[in-house]
Amino acid sequence: MMLLAITLTFSAFTALSLAMDKHQLDLHGKAGASASRMRVWRWVGWTLLTVTFALCVMDHGWAIGPVLWLGALTISGVLIAFGLYPYRPRWIAPLAWALPVVGLAVALVAR
Repeated sequence: MMLLAITLTFSAFTALSLAMDKHQLDLHGKAGASASRMRVWRWVGWTLLTVTFALCVMDHGWAIGPVLWLGALTISGVLIAFGLYPYRPRWIAPLAWALPVVGLAVALVAR
């Protein structure tokens, strides 16, 4: 379940970064998104963060769930900020779509 939390927070951070003008230009070049599309990205990002928090709390309880959620946030944030954005920014969007599928498959197999 922790891998699913990490992959969902990765997608959430990607959605939140796509809601910013600077990162729109980093990921898509000159083609920036409209204000309504950026608002949708912001909603998607916060929804995924909320879902991830709920998954961590449901899986591990209130004692450990929030701590694991913060750990997933940290791992995803470090991966994006120090790994992919500086060196491979074009990989971020495809990974944001593919990683949650992989995380869900691993979570279903592990159960």
